[in-house]
Amino acid sequence: MNAAPFCRDCLTFAASAQAVRCSVCGSPRLLRHKERDSLTIAHVDCDAFFAAVEKRDDPSLADKPVIIGGGKRGVVSTACYVARTYGVRSAMPMFKALEACPHAVVVKPDLEKYRVAGREVRDLMLELTPLVEPVSIDEAFLDLSGTERLHHGSAAVTLARFARRVEDKVGITISVGLSYNKFLAKIASDFEKPRGFSIIGREEAVEFLGDKPVSMIPGIGAAAQARLAKAGITRIGHLREGSLRALYEALGRDSQRLARLAVGQDDRPVRPERETKSVSAETTFDTDLSRFDDLEPILWRLCEKVSRRLKAAHLAGQSITLKLKDSEFRILTRTRSGLPPTQLAVRLFGPARQLLKAACDGTPFRLVGVGAADLCDGEEADHGDLADQSVLKDAHMESAIDRIRAKFGNDALQKGLALRKPQR
Repeated sequence: MNAAPFCRDCLTFAASAQAVRCSVCGSPRLLRHKERDSLTIAHVDCDAFFAAVEKRDDPSLADKPVIIGGGKRGVVSTACYVARTYGVRSAMPMFKALEACPHAVVVKPDLEKYRVAGREVRDLMLELTPLVEPVSIDEAFLDLSGTERLHHGSAAVTLARFARRVEDKVGITISVGLSYNKFLAKIASDFEKPRGFSIIGREEAVEFLGDKPVSMIPGIGAAAQARLAKAGITRIGHLREGSLRALYEALGRDSQRLARLAVGQDDRPVRPERETKSVSAETTFDTDLSRFDDLEPILWRLCEKVSRRLKAAHLAGQSITLKLKDSEFRILTRTRSGLPPTQLAVRLFGPARQLLKAACDGTPFRLVGVGAADLCDGEEADHGDLADQSVLKDAHMESAIDRIRAKFGNDALQKGLALRKPQR
């Protein structure tokens, strides 16, 4: 029996498996697929990323064709979806783009602004799983295997919530592809853009790929397409039907990879950028802060963020590092080691707060950060002993808070400390 469709707009399940629209908000954007809740490999791609950031920051551009790029002798870096309706494409010479869409608004790239937005999206990804493999500033693969209990839902439901959170927190949209391997997840994410969410399951993969062009396979450029065409291979299905010898003559050793992909086989794991050595979070202030009372609530919110990331990664920290950057951009770090393994925000906050209090000597700071290191398996954390029996109470309390936030959002339940505002 098919599971009830999940609404990507109001994030609720439909009352009936046959529902065409959400019974709560009326949206037609229902996430349904018979393998929806068993697939865990995703490709996330930000929609027209550079242009989306510019439209977010300048609402007057919302309905206008926007091109990100250089002068008339430059090329198009990104074209928004409005500009694409006029035939403007990435890497197109700027003069041709302006011939196709003379009324377009051309914006010079602001790479630092895009990097900041990209990091914000990446940080939200890392709250879902540590298995995030960046492909570029605006796309990444994720493996959400084993996160169902933590996020109280399948990978598909978690990703739908994530897409909504990116829109709310970062102000841009993403498209998601979900499947059982990276190759198919990447293909799926290109469908229904922008704000797309497409699923390719195991049962349909071979038939789905059959009539798709070989150019859809990563690494098959114009030269390789020409060689394959000479061998009568223009569709992915032809890779299964033709002789392996003809395929080898066209592409050499790469022929084996193509033969596997043609039947939906891709064993590549999602590889994070590097082995996780620490889990951290930091924030830069709009104005410098020097008072402990102003910095303390910010530190608490950062400890909560680190806690969420540790839990998502099934890790625990045995040391805490406080990072401060002053108004002269000098960095101060202080570390407390040899702590019992913990994932709990309240247990991270205790030693971090002590380090912060000792560091507050009137120096104005522009940034504060906190990190957990000396990582170990999360199963080793927060069991308590005869010397510290209160840890179990802390763990039960945070677990209850996590369940409430998973259902109603991270802002649903807050400590009074977190709501305290800096004095100006």
